[in-house]
Amino acid sequence: MALILIVEDEHDMAALIKRQVEGEGHTALVANDGLAALMLAAQARPDLVILDWMLPGLDGLSVCRKLRERSAVPILMLTARAEETDRVLGLEIGADDYLTKPFSLREFMARVRAILRRVELMRHAEQASEGPVRLPRLTIDPLDRRVEVDGSQVDLTVKEYELLLILARHPGRSFSRAYLLDKVWSDDSEGGDLSVDTHIVRLRRKLGEVGGQIATVWRVGYRFES
Repeated sequence: MALILIVEDEHDMAALIKRQVEGEGHTALVANDGLAALMLAAQARPDLVILDWMLPGLDGLSVCRKLRERSAVPILMLTARAEETDRVLGLEIGADDYLTKPFSLREFMARVRAILRRVELMRHAEQASEGPVRLPRLTIDPLDRRVEVDGSQVDLTVKEYELLLILARHPGRSFSRAYLLDKVWSDDSEGGDLSVDTHIVRLRRKLGEVGGQIATVWRVGYRFES
């Protein structure tokens, strides 16, 4: 079972979410503001962060950004902001999934299960993998999820890492957005192809010159050119 950090300033909402996740056997911690969330995340190292956008003081986007500076923990962002530009901003900052308020508890728990399932599947896949991926200037070690470019570690989010591992394990092979969405996300993600494109942009930027080897295949998707 997972350790889940709930970051929500509305006490009734936080209590409701806590009951839901604990009802499935998970352990839940609650933070009611951004600074408390960062402290708890550093101390407890949760498996998932459920993060409200609108928080007093340090808002959810700022918390997300700071979490991404130190961790690849999956982040499910909750917000009343339904505009596409807001979803894009959240994904660019580093959120792994996005759920718009008001939402049904059934859909919420489906998202939580999907994220935790992907993390667990990736963990098992990495343990059974063929070993490190070694390409010119790029090394990926699945055992500790470590990515290095020219010998320097690059910090990636869970989905950025998963995208890179798929592409780099099969250099020269083209992957459709639909395939990547199915493997890295689940079919309940709101972002669709936009989620794939946004994460590829972030991944390219973090990898620097090596990121230029992630090529866009017109009308198809992406491939890693060795």
